[in-house]
Amino acid sequence: MAASTTALSMKLLVDTNAQRVLFAEASKDVVDFLFSLLALPVGTAVKLLGKDSMVGCVGNLYASVEKLDGTYVQPGASKNALLSPVVLSPAASSNTSVLRLPAPSSSQPKSFFSCRSYDCFYYVTDVSGVKCPSCGNQMTTACTYAAPTAAQKLQAAAAEGAGKGFVQGIVTYTVMDDLTVSPMSSISSITLLNTFAVKDLGALKEQTVQLGYTEGLAILRASLQSKTVLSDVFLARRPAKQA
Repeated sequence: MAASTTALSMKLLVDTNAQRVLFAEASKDVVDFLFSLLALPVGTAVKLLGKDSMVGCVGNLYASVEKLDGTYVQPGASKNALLSPVVLSPAASSNTSVLRLPAPSSSQPKSFFSCRSYDCFYYVTDVSGVKCPSCGNQMTTACTYAAPTAAQKLQAAAAEGAGKGFVQGIVTYTVMDDLTVSPMSSISSITLLNTFAVKDLGALKEQTVQLGYTEGLAILRASLQSKTVLSDVFLARRPAKQA
């Protein structure tokens, strides 16, 4: 159920001759809402705006996840995590949120306690005062929980093997110039050549490119601005201006 909202308002100063707003007078809640847009995950922005309203190609990535058969999704991975990601910023999901976003989880790490004996360091409880199973002393010494960073979680996942991430590695995937993604097959490749009406096969060239930090940033930028992302990034093309 959507969170209740309070109507927000702001005053505009309008130039009626030019039919334009010169500036607006806004309350704290309006400014909080505007700043909260910075905290939106890309997937949430696509969900709110709609796939077809995106200027670039992010909407195509969103649609590709929607259409992806569950066979190609890693066990334990959730399509919903990408299609409806949790907004972590409290400002973006407060009761006055114009976008009515769900509130983030408020769960906090538990407190843990141990006894003072160094011989019993391997016993921990989440209730202060519990007797130590080893020495019988009360376990009241607070322990500090060392939460892993996002990078450490990724490293741990990588150490468990290749069966991680979102999609399965059982097939190769086709990535279109507009970032539409689908599982590849020989038949689909032939169909694409027909779709693009390729007449001169001799004009086709295979080129291997590297995808690193710089290219990753370029793809992210182009995905929000262009419908020809791969051409813009790897062929150094200027993205066409959108109408």
